Amino acid sequence: MDCVLVETIAASHGKQLGCLTLNIPKSLNSLNLEMAQRLYQQLLDWQVDDSIVAVWLQGAGEKAFCAGGDIRAIYQASVDDNSDLVNVSHGFFSQEYQLDLLIHQYVKPVIVWGDGIVMGGGLGLMMGGSHRLVTEQSMIAMPEVSIGLYPDVGGSYFLPRMPAKTGLFLGLTAYRMNAADALYTGVATHAVNRDSHAQILQDLQTFDWMRDDINHGLDQLMSQHASLQPASTLVSHQALINQLMQGSLADIIGRFQQLDTELVWLQRAQKSLLKGSPLSWYIAYAQSQLSSELSLAECFQWELNLSINCCVKGDFCEGVRALLVDKDLAPQWQYNQLSAAASEHAKQLMSA
Repeated sequence: MDCVLVETIAASHGKQLGCLTLNIPKSLNSLNLEMAQRLYQQLLDWQVDDSIVAVWLQGAGEKAFCAGGDIRAIYQASVDDNSDLVNVSHGFFSQEYQLDLLIHQYVKPVIVWGDGIVMGGGLGLMMGGSHRLVTEQSMIAMPEVSIGLYPDVGGSYFLPRMPAKTGLFLGLTAYRMNAADALYTGVATHAVNRDSHAQILQDLQTFDWMRDDINHGLDQLMSQHASLQPASTLVSHQALINQLMQGSLADIIGRFQQLDTELVWLQRAQKSLLKGSPLSWYIAYAQSQLSSELSLAECFQWELNLSINCCVKGDFCEGVRALLVDKDLAPQWQYNQLSAAASEHAKQLMSA
């Protein structure tokens, strides 16, 4: 099966719309190295093709746009030949981040159909789009704390730029956003109904691609399909989130350890955080403190070194084993709680 489907759709004025489909629905379109390489090369080709006016990026099937990176190959390298782990992890993460950065910097509109599950590496693909569409079926999260990683794929850039303490909350708790949450945080630009998919593509075929302000015109087109979505939990509980995220990392973890709540969404967030890797806590917290003067490219470079270190010296491979390989959901983290030793270890992971 072709892991990425490539096609062009006729548009107005003799132009074409490039359509890319992540095509491994059985794995929820999780991004592997081959997919990242093919997407990257096709986007480069289309960027200099004058007949292509925009790119439509979607996932096959109804369950997911992309559920994250297919990171089992990295775990397998740690089992088969640990000496090759640096090369394998560098190969995957460098290609993934180059792809994400290209989408962010693309000179043509990139319209992302973020329907279904959008997690981790899927969010990395989505965030670079000029138009990021979500639906009533969208479920969006950065769940890396559960596998001993941290919110990468550009999270160092976009999470601290979310309202108040929302980005830190998302990074520590793996909270699952709905469409309204995604609009509030800037993850999405438009909310539409899932069943509008075919009509939107049809409208794009007749869209006037020669107009002066293409992005404004696309915004107007997407607004025609705007849909009312369930209320945003993040909006209605922003004050509570800010309170929970105040102070030092020790303050935050302590509050969640003592938290007694009847709010189901917060119970889930609490459980995810407290089951996560303490090394990931330190990294996600430090990530939220990064200077806003760092460019997107600089954030990706920081993440590349850190992600490799997490594979070689951190909790990442153990997290992948517990969640995706053995599926016992019982990771044996190197530390069970916050400590001076864990803090120093995390600092070493974050050093170049």
